[in-house]
Amino acid sequence: MEKSPLKNIEHWEEDILKRYPDPDLPKKEKEDFRNYEDSDRAETVREFYRLNHTYQTYNFVCEKEADFLKFNRKEMSLWEAVDFLNTLVDDSDPDIDLDQLQHLLQTSEAIRADGHPDWFVLTGFLHDVGKVLCLFDEPQWAVVGDTFPVGCKFSDKIVHAEFFNANPDSTNPKYNTKYGIYEPNCGLDNVKMSWGHDEYLYQIMKDYLPEPALYIIRYHSFYAQHRENEYSHLMNDKDHEMFEWVKEFNPYDLYTKAPVKPDTEALKPYYQELVKKYLPEVLKF
Repeated sequence: MEKSPLKNIEHWEEDILKRYPDPDLPKKEKEDFRNYEDSDRAETVREFYRLNHTYQTYNFVCEKEADFLKFNRKEMSLWEAVDFLNTLVDDSDPDIDLDQLQHLLQTSEAIRADGHPDWFVLTGFLHDVGKVLCLFDEPQWAVVGDTFPVGCKFSDKIVHAEFFNANPDSTNPKYNTKYGIYEPNCGLDNVKMSWGHDEYLYQIMKDYLPEPALYIIRYHSFYAQHRENEYSHLMNDKDHEMFEWVKEFNPYDLYTKAPVKPDTEALKPYYQELVKKYLPEVLKF
C-alpha cells in the first residue's frame, strides 16, 4: 500500500484552499485560484483521499488509539517536537520555501496581531505539531486530511466522498446509518473521529490548555462540520458553543501562509515564555 502519495504533506492543505478560497480575495483571483489545476498534484491528492477513505474505519481508529495513546514513542519538549517536525520538509520540493516552524509562526503571529488571548496564540503555534506522526512511520493518510466521524454514515459533503464506497463500514449496517452507534446529540466527545494529527495532539494537550483551544486542536480539520454543517445531529450545546472558536480559528489556519519568512530568532523569546506558561517542560508522544 502506498504510504506517501503526496509529494509533500502540505499539498493536502493547498487542496483545501481550492475548496474554500479566501473570501477576501478579489473575485477574479478566487476564480483563478479555483481553476488552477496541476493535474499531477490533483492526482496525488485524489490517491491520498482514496487511501484515507478506504482504510479509515471504526476498527482502524480503535487500533490506532490503542497503539499511539500509550504515548511511548518519544519524550520531547515542544521545541524539540517542532525541530523534529522540520525534518518533514522536502528540500527537493520547489513549492516549499518555509519550514514547519515558520508556517506555525505565520498562523500564530496573525492571531497575535489581532489581539486574541495568549492561549489562542499558542494554539495557532502548536496546532499542527501532531504531524510528528509521520516521523513515527505512519502513512500520510493516517496523519493529515479532512477528518470525519467513524461509526456512522459518511457524509457525501466530505471531499472525494465517492471513495467511501470501498470502506467496509459503508456496507456494515451497524455503522452506515445516520446515527450509527451513536445517540442523537450525544456530543462529539462521545464520537470517534478519523485518526490523524488532530486527535493525537488533542490527547497530548488535553490536561494543559483551555477548552476552546482543545476544540480547535481536535476539530480544525473537521470541514464537514465547521464548513458544511453535516454532523449537527451528533453535537450537543457545548459543541455548538465551542465550534464558534473553531470557526474563528479556521481563516488563520488557511489564509495566513505567505512567502515572507517570520523572524524566528526575534520571535522565539515571546513563544518560549508562552510555552512555559501553559505546558510542562517535557511532553510524551
